[in-house]
Amino acid sequence: MPIWLIVIIVILVLIVLYVVGVYNNLVKLRNQVDDQKSQIDVELKRRFDLVPNLVETVKGYTKHEKGTLEGVVKARNAYVSASDTSGQLEADGELTKAISKLFALTESYPDLKANENFMDLQNELSEIEQKIVYSRGFYNDSVLKLNNKIEMFPSNIIANIFGFKKHEYFKAQESERANVEVKF
Repeated sequence: MPIWLIVIIVILVLIVLYVVGVYNNLVKLRNQVDDQKSQIDVELKRRFDLVPNLVETVKGYTKHEKGTLEGVVKARNAYVSASDTSGQLEADGELTKAISKLFALTESYPDLKANENFMDLQNELSEIEQKIVYSRGFYNDSVLKLNNKIEMFPSNIIANIFGFKKHEYFKAQESERANVEVKF
């Protein structure tokens, strides 16, 4: 076998191995992004399961704060019905704002503030919120790695050939960047 043929075969094998390696890395990164997104969904589900209990507890003390309670329930339902990441982000921002208003109500109701059930729910919700923040951070890190790989040469060629698409970051909505204004 001529030497030039051996060199061509070795080069082709190296190229195939490189393509397989980059493809596998892209798949790993995409799966990591999907895993991180599902971790956020798990924590959001825990929060959404907790919200009805919180609303019911508050309802007993705050008969005339119906609008705030309805806002929390409406925001919770909007997230559940959102079909894509941007819709989920928007609904999540609304829910966060509604929950903040709900907790601001406790200042006006000392009996509610002292209620052990409410305090347990509030602490659990606070814990869940922290987990959501961490999960979002890990998700955004995973998205950054995947998006970099998809955009950087030469892996971008392989990503385009196999149809890998950039993912969206979790970002704060404009409404979340502003201070929450609570009026009684």
